[in-house]
Amino acid sequence: MKNRVFEEFLARFGSGARLYAAPGRVNLIGEHTDYNGGFVLPGAIDRCIWLAVRPAAGRRSRIWSVDFDEGIELNIADEPPRASWARYIYGVVSEMARRGVDVPAFDAVFGGDIPSGAGLSSSAALESVFAFALNDLSERKLTPVELARAGQMTEHRYIGVRCGIMDQMISLLGERDRVMRLDCRSLEYEMIPFRPEGCRLVLIDSMVSHSLAGTEYNLRRSQCERGVAIIARHVPRVTLLRDVGLDMLDTYRSEMDEWVYRRCRYVIEENMRLLIGCDRLRSGDYAGFGEKMFESHRGLSQEYGVSCGELDFIQEIARGYDGVLGSRMMGGGFGGCVLNLVSDGACESFLDEVDRRYAARYGLHPRTIDVVIGGGARRLEEEELYRSEGIPIFVA
Repeated sequence: MKNRVFEEFLARFGSGARLYAAPGRVNLIGEHTDYNGGFVLPGAIDRCIWLAVRPAAGRRSRIWSVDFDEGIELNIADEPPRASWARYIYGVVSEMARRGVDVPAFDAVFGGDIPSGAGLSSSAALESVFAFALNDLSERKLTPVELARAGQMTEHRYIGVRCGIMDQMISLLGERDRVMRLDCRSLEYEMIPFRPEGCRLVLIDSMVSHSLAGTEYNLRRSQCERGVAIIARHVPRVTLLRDVGLDMLDTYRSEMDEWVYRRCRYVIEENMRLLIGCDRLRSGDYAGFGEKMFESHRGLSQEYGVSCGELDFIQEIARGYDGVLGSRMMGGGFGGCVLNLVSDGACESFLDEVDRRYAARYGLHPRTIDVVIGGGARRLEEEELYRSEGIPIFVA
């Protein structure tokens, strides 16, 4: 895809482009903890949005999307564009301007190889690659965390999605063979080695998405907030579930309905699972980490109530299959993907088993996506290769 993006730029705008990339992500453990001030453990992947860009004269920017096969002209003095993909770019430029960056007009072509609809955060990758590249082209530089904030606020103000900041942080700051233990309250982070020799990460896409996702997400969030409000009446320092331990939660359980209690308990336990899981990764205990993935899915399904029959079915196969070290649903829930840590020797037969049984049960063939933990946003080195046609192509 990066070669296609660069060739399209040459055809439309000529020479002089710089080439950038920003990745999608997976989250190994720590689901629905971000908006509760907790911890997450994402990793950047080797699938990216690629961007060829150069400064242009004037105030209007010209942008072409390879994936959507359409283009726009953009000026932040104008109203936001109608095309959804273009609103992300308009938002990033606007948010950088809010932060004092005089973003020059530019010509750009972008495209990606992040599988769509799999919850791999292609939107955050799009925000991140434009933020990183335009920051590189501008005189006033923002820090990676400031760029992540600009991406997050793009979602809030221009897309209407009140997301956390995990996706942008890992897209901008990811490292090859390392995952990020991110504190969603302080934004402090630690990069932890992830090199499971003899094993691989594989996503299995259920190919379903249930309509409950939006309303149920909001309900879970309000239930967590209700639990915090009850405890804060007695312990004023409590502002987020991050501030609450299991003993404190149990002390005030009688004031909560059963669902509020279970949602809060899940979040507290998920943070504990993540911290223990990080200790196991540091010591190279991938089987022990996999146990925490299994426990995470059980909590998401039984306590937080955001799984669905299709996800549980895939995860049940994984839990009983020799050679699968860990397995859990990933993302907001009610459909989407199951992330699996599988030994190399068992992977092919495991995926065949899932495909056969899932098709028999649901009449669908799940999509599988190999996951490699890669680096974060970057400018590609201008090392050029030449094809027989004489077209220069960049390599990372």
